[in-house]
Amino acid sequence: MKTILKLILICLLVLQHQFANAWGMTGHRVIAEIAENHLNKKAKKNIQKIIGNQKLAYWSNWADFIKSDPDPALNRTGSSHFLNTNGNLSFEAFVQEIQASPDFNLYKSYNRIKEEAKQAGLSQKQQEQNLYFIIHLLADAHQPMHVSRAEDLGGNKIEVDFFGHKTNIHRVWDSDLVDNEKYSYTEYARVLDIRSPAYYKQFTESSFEQWLYESHQMANTIYDDVAKNANLRYEYIYQNKYRMEECLLKAGLRLAKELNEIYGR
Repeated sequence: MKTILKLILICLLVLQHQFANAWGMTGHRVIAEIAENHLNKKAKKNIQKIIGNQKLAYWSNWADFIKSDPDPALNRTGSSHFLNTNGNLSFEAFVQEIQASPDFNLYKSYNRIKEEAKQAGLSQKQQEQNLYFIIHLLADAHQPMHVSRAEDLGGNKIEVDFFGHKTNIHRVWDSDLVDNEKYSYTEYARVLDIRSPAYYKQFTESSFEQWLYESHQMANTIYDDVAKNANLRYEYIYQNKYRMEECLLKAGLRLAKELNEIYGR
């Protein structure tokens, strides 16, 4: 009986980690909605050929849902949502680490899928799945705890208290900070996406490696903060609300840039 209980506990812990999805459902939809607002005409037309009139936000969480698919080609894609490195690296050291990293992580998987999506002659299914992964993984790249450290599973092992609710620092950044604002995804996208294209250029004229490094730097700050205080209340929201919202906005704008490059040529 003790052995069975131990196995059940292990399974529950594994499932808990598997379902700690970047940004939660709302955050991913916010990012996709912002991206859709910035697609050029040709990208819109070519994406419409793939998904019809369905919105990008509808497919933004598909890459998390498929972790429960019986097909091993889909349910074993979990490692593609994360990028683990040592902490507090310089940009040069960070780039060296991710270039030498395993093939199936966020950095390597996203680049591989992006290049495949540009190819001609792909089946309808391949085109759909590449698009869904691009929408999701580019968003994951902007969730700081998905560009963090292996030893604590991206903060999943770091327990915190969020307004009396026992959780972990990964989930706080996945969903708690976003959901605390009480917006629908369309409302949140609308209130964040208010600047001019000229202002937004500062966020899109950099590389994928630089975007990941921004998340790495923010993850370092999150680790430092939670080491000092794991009892998170209004002060934590005040300190991190605008950081989190800038991550969502940058992700949406950069996703549009990537989609315009791939599908708007």
